[in-house]
Amino acid sequence: MTPPTFRSATAPDTARCYEIEISSYEGDEAATREKIATRIAQYPEGFLVMELDGEIIGFINGGCAHEVVLADESFKELVGHDPQAPNVVIMSVVIDRAHQGKGYASGMMRSFVERMRGMGKKTIHLMCKDRHVALYERLGYRYVRPSASDHGGMAWHEMVMDL
Repeated sequence: MTPPTFRSATAPDTARCYEIEISSYEGDEAATREKIATRIAQYPEGFLVMELDGEIIGFINGGCAHEVVLADESFKELVGHDPQAPNVVIMSVVIDRAHQGKGYASGMMRSFVERMRGMGKKTIHLMCKDRHVALYERLGYRYVRPSASDHGGMAWHEMVMDL
């Protein structure tokens, strides 16, 4: 089996990334096509796609901030994003359903962490559901607290990794 490859997203990747996003997140928690396009256009260095045999099968995207407020919904549109800021905020971590359960998310996350470390970032923050807390802890994230965010009508937990 061919190993996956990683690269920064480009504008033509928008449609495929949106397709994966809406099939992976429930209801209103999925980013809109416009938000995905904005994230790719404004911070491609923080939008990592994973390809298998030339097809995008997953991605991680985020932005950077000096002060991290995970419950800030406007940041999902990169309002307040500063590419020079030391703190990364992950907004989406998704794998196409046909490729889930094969360890790809962990490999993609490790690649993203190394990329951010190489860029001199200091921390990576994310919010996740209950069922993903243990996974992120295994990947080196530390549990912070239940989040004040009710994005998509869901309960979230804040996690952080020091780089």
